[in-house]
Amino acid sequence: MPVPTIAAIEGFALGGGTELALACDLRVASESAVFGFPEVALGLMPGAGGTQRLPRLVGPEVAKDMIFTGRRVTAEEAKEIGLVGRVVPKGQALKTARDLAARIAANAPLGVGYAKSAIEAAGDVDLDTGLRYETDLFALLFSTAERRRA
Repeated sequence: MPVPTIAAIEGFALGGGTELALACDLRVASESAVFGFPEVALGLMPGAGGTQRLPRLVGPEVAKDMIFTGRRVTAEEAKEIGLVGRVVPKGQALKTARDLAARIAANAPLGVGYAKSAIEAAGDVDLDTGLRYETDLFALLFSTAERRRA
């Protein structure tokens, strides 16, 4: 997706629910949110990105603990380990996510999209390559109509 995606999590996000949240760029959880991967208790494993996205966010040790044990994580712990970026009062996750989306949408779409692309590239390339990519996108934005209207 070229535009940022935001997950609003209220209550239980287990298995596929956690994987769906992990697929988003930003995650807002209510204080009642609970995350986890119960698949191993069912003779399965996360199959929609959990084994790939979770370690990138929380580190391999925490990811292994959550996935191997099926342990559930509260919203506060999810914030502490980097699984979510914001924890809000119960019932406020969707409103907060919409407010966040409005703030993002108020910015220049190409700038936001290129920034997202550069951030995503950071996980796939070495630092020098990433810096060159960032510089190229930054320079490209100077030639756009969005830059001129600012």
